[in-house]
Amino acid sequence: MDQQIFNRELMQFIDSSPTPFHGVSTLADLLNRAGFERLRENKSWQLQPGSGYYVVHNGSSIVAFTLGHGRVEEHGFRILGAHTDSPCLKVKPNADVIAQGYMQVGVEIYGGVLLNPWFDRDLSLAGRITYLDDSQRVQNALLDFARPIAVIPSLAIHLNREANTNKTVNPQKELLPLLMQLDKGSDGLNETERFKSLLLQQAASQGIEDIAQVLDYEMSFYDFQKASYVGVKNDFIASARLDNLLSCYVGLKALLAQAQNDGQRSCTSVLVCNDHEEIGSVSSAGAQGPLLESVLKRISGTHENYVRAIASSMLVSADNAHGVHPNYNDRHDANHGPILNQGPVIKINANQRYASNSETSGIFRNLCSQCGVPVQSFVVRSDMACGSTIGPITAAELGIRTVDVGVPTFAMHSIRELSGASDAFGLAQVIEKFYCSEKI
Repeated sequence: MDQQIFNRELMQFIDSSPTPFHGVSTLADLLNRAGFERLRENKSWQLQPGSGYYVVHNGSSIVAFTLGHGRVEEHGFRILGAHTDSPCLKVKPNADVIAQGYMQVGVEIYGGVLLNPWFDRDLSLAGRITYLDDSQRVQNALLDFARPIAVIPSLAIHLNREANTNKTVNPQKELLPLLMQLDKGSDGLNETERFKSLLLQQAASQGIEDIAQVLDYEMSFYDFQKASYVGVKNDFIASARLDNLLSCYVGLKALLAQAQNDGQRSCTSVLVCNDHEEIGSVSSAGAQGPLLESVLKRISGTHENYVRAIASSMLVSADNAHGVHPNYNDRHDANHGPILNQGPVIKINANQRYASNSETSGIFRNLCSQCGVPVQSFVVRSDMACGSTIGPITAAELGIRTVDVGVPTFAMHSIRELSGASDAFGLAQVIEKFYCSEKI
């Protein structure tokens, strides 16, 4: 892999994935092009050693794998876990808000959003609609307005002299995106029809013309600004949704690279990208749901084989880490401040907010050493609360050895995040090595 090509394709992937639904759709397209076969959860599976497969659940989570040539109960699984969702503003069911002759949209906060950066950004809208078609069948479709259609204007400092000393945001009152100015005359729509009318118009523009009725939707606003290099020397990548589409793409590239160089490899390599991590993972599509376990059990064939396979397996939970911010270096433990562009980070917490232990951390360090990729450690300050990932959840659900890792990042959960330009590429090399390791 070439780093410049890798980063360009990473940015293209993120730009094409404004929601978990679009992210999974893009991942599936890339897997299809690589010759992977889609499996259906409600159908029987006929699996062939050396072949690649994937399963989609809810349109927002995906499990992809290449089946090894050895007995799964003896050689186990090599699993990379990430998540498809990011903090955002999701549209409420009764969305229309009319004030002062303007059309706005009511939104809910999804996940731990850093709210202030959402003001004065060019916002677009994407997601999934569920509708009745002309034959009265319930169907789903993905929509993406793919242009700036909304903005949340700041209040001028002249009207709030404390704006620079008091940054609190009331999400119910202050975070309503502004979509349009309404004509003074009647447009023939009542106040509960305008937003769905916009969805219908967008669906028609995308060639979806068999909609008899929009039944419901899951639509989210997103920053329309594209991912890009930043810095005099292009040191950084700035983008929305780096947390955690970056890790999803790292896992995909490593899995595809391993599949192209199969070489009668014995163990089975797996990529799982779950939805709903940002809100606790408790859902059918989340890491605490049954998706990954059910796939692994079907691959294993019997309960005995599954238990033996898990005992020979390992999960790398990949989710971005907090880089030490040069303006706020006191927010890190002095000995555990990861630096951008100095390699992936092993995340450690004594209270199991991360699932890393000495054995799994040691295995990951050894893989990094074999690839010539530097590695760092992160431990939260002892006087601060620690976040978590899908790592501890999946480890508890499956009983699998797990290490939590990620690339260091600034502005996590902002509308625009920042990572080092070399770190994702380095992590991809390590994960490819992990996938190809016969013994862990």
